[in-house]
Amino acid sequence: MPFTRSKGWIGYAGFGVLAAVAGIAAGHLVASLLNPAASPVLAIGSTVIDLTPTPMKEWAVATFGTKDKPILVGSVLLGALGLAALAGVLTRIRFVFGAALLLLLVATCAVAAALRPVAEPADVVPSLAAGLVGLAALGGLTQAARVPAEETTLGPNRRSVLLMGVAGLAWFAIGSTEAARRITAYRTRPGQVTLPPPTSPAPQFPTGLEKRYDEITALRTPNDDFYRVDINLTVPAVAVDDWKLTIDGDVERELELDFDELAAMSLIERDITLTCVSNEVGGKYVGGARWLGVPLKDLLDRVGVGDGADQILSTAVDGFTISTPLAVALDGRDAMVAIGMNGEPLPREHGFPARLVTPGIYGYVGATKWLTKLTLTTYEAEEAYWTERDWAIDAPIKVSSRIDTPKPLATLDPGQTVIGGIAWAQHRGIAKVEVRIDGGAWQAAKLGPSAGIDYWQQWYLPWEATSGSHMLACRATTKDGDVQTAVRATPFPAGSSGIQEVVVRVN
Repeated sequence: MPFTRSKGWIGYAGFGVLAAVAGIAAGHLVASLLNPAASPVLAIGSTVIDLTPTPMKEWAVATFGTKDKPILVGSVLLGALGLAALAGVLTRIRFVFGAALLLLLVATCAVAAALRPVAEPADVVPSLAAGLVGLAALGGLTQAARVPAEETTLGPNRRSVLLMGVAGLAWFAIGSTEAARRITAYRTRPGQVTLPPPTSPAPQFPTGLEKRYDEITALRTPNDDFYRVDINLTVPAVAVDDWKLTIDGDVERELELDFDELAAMSLIERDITLTCVSNEVGGKYVGGARWLGVPLKDLLDRVGVGDGADQILSTAVDGFTISTPLAVALDGRDAMVAIGMNGEPLPREHGFPARLVTPGIYGYVGATKWLTKLTLTTYEAEEAYWTERDWAIDAPIKVSSRIDTPKPLATLDPGQTVIGGIAWAQHRGIAKVEVRIDGGAWQAAKLGPSAGIDYWQQWYLPWEATSGSHMLACRATTKDGDVQTAVRATPFPAGSSGIQEVVVRVN
């Protein structure tokens, strides 16, 4: 009895899934050779990110944190495989029906890749490869399923042919995926960069409170632990030898620098804390590092800024844009085009080979990674990725503080302990941190060592913990007297605010 009658719909659905897996693997492999971001699933995923309403994006970040991207990719993949299963089922009726649905999936991926910023014609090739392999696999499996059960023109029975086909496609998918991973890792490895010494070095870095109280956030964040929040599903592949920084727009003279020319300029080394606008009250999207780079003002002085500009539109190598108020770059703060982080070249995930670092404003308006262009223009003439999605244009970081220890809902032993954490108000500095226990009076905490007004401040308060449930809260005050507000605000459109309160229990 033919396979179409004995096995039914489930077998054909499996054919569609296996064909899609083989096609996706082939597309991923081809993309690794051309442009990893053009991989079919990633192209669709990036388009989904762009089309997702801001409230849903904030919900995803708040709910899933840095796992939001793997979850998105997994969801896209599951959706594609579901449609592929339907395509397989349709081939049981007529092959052309299933093939048409599979081609529609391929066309969607190709269009998504072609419409990405800075897309090139070759970016559709991975989707085409996925389509060719997927159709060939689907055709081969359905053809093998329709021959008589006893034997095939090749000799072995139908079951053997199908098993060999399934095994072959599975090994092809696994091998292609692993090959793509290795190729992408090789192509996107950091270039051989030697950082020159700074012309203006930072002061000796102090010893943080974490040496005494290990649950307080370390004063300096290791590169591997530094938060990463961006829209990229894959880290852009940037060859340092091919990289250029262009400064154009409303300038007296345009400028183009390669990496060596940029690194040969006078470099400053500064300790600066960065904060993501998506950080909720008490959140973890904040980190402190020592940055090495060229002062942004030096670059602007070199090109001569025109009279009409009011923003710097910065562009990443993948076409992503950020708007930075021009006034912020010229008011004396240590805004820079950074090439080093904690004594090393920028990690790939944090913008190699160059990125913006602007103290005092949220990352979405001042921390462009994988930087390749600075355009002097106006807000009226140009909108960046986030500002056209209605985020605030001016985004100064709000004074904030966080309790690191004890953790929310922790159970403690009675007796002497500490309440501790960090506070930040970049470009203004922290003057004091206060703690409130069970709604009582605010008590001044002890501050840790200072690494400058652009850096976060560690703090702690000794506490004699007594049995029962306790509510702990903290607030910070800046050096210019701005007290952290208790008014609650969500991250959208200009950053969260409010007082963090945690409940702990003492036995």
